[in-house]
Amino acid sequence: MPIAHCLLSHSLLTTSHSHLFPIFTKNKSLQIIDPQAEAYASQFTSAEEALLQEIAASTQAVHPHAHMLSGHVQGKFLEMISSLLQPRRILEIGTFTGYSALCLAKGLLNDGKLHTIELREQDVTLARANFSRSNAAGKIILHEGNALDIIPQLQETWDLVFIDADKVNYINYYQLVFPMVRSGGVILADNVLFHGQVLESRQGGITGKNAKAIQAFNEYIQQDGSVDKVLLTIRDGLLMIRKK
Repeated sequence: MPIAHCLLSHSLLTTSHSHLFPIFTKNKSLQIIDPQAEAYASQFTSAEEALLQEIAASTQAVHPHAHMLSGHVQGKFLEMISSLLQPRRILEIGTFTGYSALCLAKGLLNDGKLHTIELREQDVTLARANFSRSNAAGKIILHEGNALDIIPQLQETWDLVFIDADKVNYINYYQLVFPMVRSGGVILADNVLFHGQVLESRQGGITGKNAKAIQAFNEYIQQDGSVDKVLLTIRDGLLMIRKK
């Protein structure tokens, strides 16, 4: 699919399309996903439930980093993967306001639990309030603090892991959780296109710290023969990794 060659305006960033990410190159800014294609995908994706719509709307209205929200299409993809796997234990690294955790929790078995970790106190407060409004509240365990410290304390075998936290630690998170992921388990890593900045590797080099970290992570997974992987161009890029 061709990439639309147009500038992403400030007004677009503050509307319901704020989950669209521009590609920043040395010479111009390009949209990574055509807004018409994104709207079309949303139209033919199962509708958001009311609570998720409310969380998305409130996050867009009050949060300065609302673009970090998973959003409708990716959220439904997370829900579908979880429903197919029917996991007993899910780990989410990076809760934000709780949208993605609620999507992932949809597939949990009756005795299943989802552990989610968030560093920012403000986001923990918002997520906890959002979880309390959900039927899945009793299945979600919210940890506040540094994931690098918390993960080793969780004595679980993970069926599904979602990595969506600080980009410079993606490899560290992966290395921490991988021994605890069961054979056949799935790790999903978000933002692996990082606003298109990783594409600059073909144009003379990546300059941003986070983009460099994501590029290193993608290359690390590419060379890992113990997993199967596919990089999906959903939203800002989603790397799906299955442990053999």
